[in-house]
Amino acid sequence: MRTTYRMRAGRFLGILAAGLIILGVAAVLWALGLPAVAVSVFLTLGGMIAVAGLYILARPPKVARLRDNDIEVRGVRTPWTDVTEVGRVQTTHGEAIVLRTKQPDHPILLPVSWLVPGQVTSLENTLRDKLNAAHGYTIWDGTAPDDADGAE
Repeated sequence: MRTTYRMRAGRFLGILAAGLIILGVAAVLWALGLPAVAVSVFLTLGGMIAVAGLYILARPPKVARLRDNDIEVRGVRTPWTDVTEVGRVQTTHGEAIVLRTKQPDHPILLPVSWLVPGQVTSLENTLRDKLNAAHGYTIWDGTAPDDADGAE
């Protein structure tokens, strides 16, 4: 099973806004009676940027892709067996989810501000569940084992 987490779409409204501003400049140039070449250049450029902005808003970039055997964060794949811990840290860009790996100098950071606010808790829980499954850990339900379950 694969779960994909994408960036907040609101981070990319500026691209659409820039395209619309350039389209507005094309309209002003047309109203002023400037040559059609100048108007068409701004119209084409503004249209392309606005369409690109709409595309990015519809399908924001992927931040993390969780699979059964590995995790891919910003294009870098790491097997679950190499991840040792999941937690939160403060960085210069705000709070981030950190995946500590067996290589001490290579933690994987997922800035919380990149994610949709409702996805942060879900992502943390899923990360911990996948990490526990990869290392064979189970959640203790608080009950004592049966007498039939002898020590190994």
